[in-house]
Amino acid sequence: MSEHKDTHVELPLVPLPGSNRQSAEALARAAMPQVEGVEIEATVVLRRRPGANRFDPSVRLSREDFAARMGADARDVQVVTSTLVGLGLRVLSTDLPSRRVRIAGSAAVVSRVFGTQLEVVTSRATDGAEVQHRNRSGMLMVPAALDGIIIAVLGLDDRPQARTEFRIAEARAVAVSYTPLDLAEIYRFPPQFDGTGETIAIIELGGGFAQAELDTYFAGLGITGPKVTAVGVDGARNVPGGDASGADGEVLLDIEVAGALSPGAHIVVYFAPNTDAGFVDAVSEATHAAVTPTVISISWGQNEDSWTAQARHALDQAFLDAASLGITVTAAAGDNGSSDGVSDGRDHADFPASSPHVLACGGTSLRAVSGTVTSETVWNNGAGAGATGGGVSDVFTVPSWQKTAGVPASSRGMIGRGVPDVAAVADPTTGYEVLVDGERKIYGGTSAVAPLWAALVARLAQATGGPFGLLHPRLYGIASSAPKQSGSEPTGFRDITVGNNGSFTAGPGWDACTGLGVPDGEALLAALKLSDVTRFR
Repeated sequence: MSEHKDTHVELPLVPLPGSNRQSAEALARAAMPQVEGVEIEATVVLRRRPGANRFDPSVRLSREDFAARMGADARDVQVVTSTLVGLGLRVLSTDLPSRRVRIAGSAAVVSRVFGTQLEVVTSRATDGAEVQHRNRSGMLMVPAALDGIIIAVLGLDDRPQARTEFRIAEARAVAVSYTPLDLAEIYRFPPQFDGTGETIAIIELGGGFAQAELDTYFAGLGITGPKVTAVGVDGARNVPGGDASGADGEVLLDIEVAGALSPGAHIVVYFAPNTDAGFVDAVSEATHAAVTPTVISISWGQNEDSWTAQARHALDQAFLDAASLGITVTAAAGDNGSSDGVSDGRDHADFPASSPHVLACGGTSLRAVSGTVTSETVWNNGAGAGATGGGVSDVFTVPSWQKTAGVPASSRGMIGRGVPDVAAVADPTTGYEVLVDGERKIYGGTSAVAPLWAALVARLAQATGGPFGLLHPRLYGIASSAPKQSGSEPTGFRDITVGNNGSFTAGPGWDACTGLGVPDGEALLAALKLSDVTRFR
């Protein structure tokens, strides 16, 4: 469809709830700050069809049933497309199951239709790098005819939305390190299963990988690596940048950990721009792919307050889609302790780990010899040196399956969703041996824990004959119902009771440092089989 001129009659505009955004702190503005002629693409997210049933985590929907019950209504899509086209925008694509309409137009038309002003600025990203991006502030607007139909407009402001959650150890600081195969032994991954028949989707917001480097890494471990496929989203693609300390480090860490621990699985890596639209679109593309993944692994995040409410909601709803289709989502809980790197004196949970539809993965410091653990404590290397994220959400209420876990109040006094749910080693001084851009280094961070748990979920799904979807009710149910005496039936976890991440201290049972604990894979498999709740396929 061709873009219309600005001569069309404008419809009245109304505010879009949850779209308020703080302006980025500009280090500089572009020499020519106006962007009127620049072509902009954005993602419009629609409401679910009227009468959409409440999500029941015990029921897995087929793709067809999901689209019919929880996708967008075709009439809503028609109204949105005709209205936006009539106002001068082009519709690039529509997808009813994920409720997304991808649009494009000049910055002048986009700004007019959504009632905002855009400028190009240079600001500082959370990793300290200077980035140039489009910037907006305040509320967005939508045509009054679309009030209540559109729930989010993403990508107009394209500042970096998330950060990687990994750290590279200095050689002199490394106490001990492990290959993923070492960790499979330590965490007792069921050895007779390797993820065959399962698909692991990995979300990446930059960087890339070279197949030859993956082949070298897996050959060095003495194994045949998994099939790895790259998928581009919103114009992004697999582009290795040659920077082991940048996004390449995240990409290769994720693939190497997941691939070594579940080499029989098919790994699909979704590359998207590091924007709120890119994040939502990547998760949606993975969720609604032709082959539904067993698990989605995410090692990118940012504190909850750094997201607009509409972007948080849209991404959380994408995770709800995933759970409804039988997909488990794992996400890193953060590497900056209970503050999540924010200097306002309060505690912050990291999102998307704080979504109640995501298995949040915290971190430990691990010392083991020949597969035997000598100590495992909460990862906390002190101020500025990294510590596991963990805490209490200020935006998501405590889920039903966590109500008896003893979640404390947040620093704002809310009893919300507690983070993390589970854990594994993340301390870079006791970290993972990986190969990134030709360099063999030791990596840590909760970035490594998300793919580790994703690989375990793939193995467990293979072993039980079906995916799990929202795994939390099963895990918390197993942990709470297990007898406490020595020699009792396995709980599936080894509790971590020593250490803190700042404001929160580990103790018996769930805590806001390492959740339910680190996995005992074989015991967890036995407990899941006993629970008789894994028959999703």
